[in-house]
Amino acid sequence: MRPKVHSRDEMTRRAEEMRSLGRKIVFTNGCFDLLHIGHVRYLQAARDCGDCLFVGVNSDRSVSQLKGPTRPVVPEDERAELLAALGCVDAVSIFDEMRPDDLIRAIRPDVHVKGGDYTEDQLPEAPLVRSLGGVIAIVPLVPGRSTTRLIEQIGQ
Repeated sequence: MRPKVHSRDEMTRRAEEMRSLGRKIVFTNGCFDLLHIGHVRYLQAARDCGDCLFVGVNSDRSVSQLKGPTRPVVPEDERAELLAALGCVDAVSIFDEMRPDDLIRAIRPDVHVKGGDYTEDQLPEAPLVRSLGGVIAIVPLVPGRSTTRLIEQIGQ
């Protein structure tokens, strides 16, 4: 049983429920392949930007398109379940598109969070978030922590 892992429709209903209670909805997205301390600190910082954290997880297909044919290492269902197990995460949904635009339109977050490897100007979904009344928050990365680096270390 995965109580915090939702379909897009369920995630939309959950967002509407939180909004009706006056909660500030935070959204972030990513591959989250080989969950590490950088991910955890990033998600905790994202959660601090509002009242509830919704996370979009790239599907296996979209991770392969973004990161290459050897990725992901961890299947999408397991990545979603790992994220859902974190106390700072309120809801998780897997999305198959290359960008999270459809999920953002469905959830209409008050805050969209990305890591410090982005600037707001570089974020393709920033205009969409703003058009829906949301704001962008950039949170710092944990230096030296990445899935790519972990995979390189394991390969050595």
